[in-house]
Amino acid sequence: MTISVLLADDQAMIRRGLRMILEDQSDISVVAEAADGVEAISLARRVRPDVCLVDIRMPKLDGIEVTRALAGPGVPDPIRVVVVTTFDLDEYVYGALRGGAVGFVLKDAGPALLTEAVRAAHNGEALVSPSITLRLLRQLSAAGEKSDGRPLSGRELEVVRAIARGRTNQEIAAELFISLSTVKSHLSVIQTKLGRRNRVEIAAWAWENRIVESF
Repeated sequence: MTISVLLADDQAMIRRGLRMILEDQSDISVVAEAADGVEAISLARRVRPDVCLVDIRMPKLDGIEVTRALAGPGVPDPIRVVVVTTFDLDEYVYGALRGGAVGFVLKDAGPALLTEAVRAAHNGEALVSPSITLRLLRQLSAAGEKSDGRPLSGRELEVVRAIARGRTNQEIAAELFISLSTVKSHLSVIQTKLGRRNRVEIAAWAWENRIVESF
């Protein structure tokens, strides 16, 4: 199955470079491009790509506003958004992920991480550039609402620890000697119990509650 992607960046050269990187992969296809935030929202709602790669600084509406419109709380049929930006600023990272983004990747992170972020988003996982993961979790835990939710089982806590360390579903399955479908089932239950929307918020909960001592 080919993963369809929308690119939103106000610089044509950047969009061209991202397209070349993504379409070099046999399982990824760029189906639309937008040069500003308003166009990005309009195109995304019309084309319904599997993943949107969105820059932070764009005319008309910035990437955080685009993310909220496409994937934020209350959006009935959210589209998966990965923010791709040059700017490694806490306010951008925090705003994007709280706005519903499932990934935050720096443009200088390299082609491999970019394509990995697209695949992770398509698979319902989250990926954040490793250089900002620890700082991000600290900020989320400091600013977010603290909620213990319903108690987790021992196995669910193991899954939470693995998520907090940035493991993918396949890596968790291998580490815990369980099937991929079992990992996904645990993840769904964990999200419901904790009232968290995605893996990044689960990782933030783990940091808040000292479930993982170090990353």
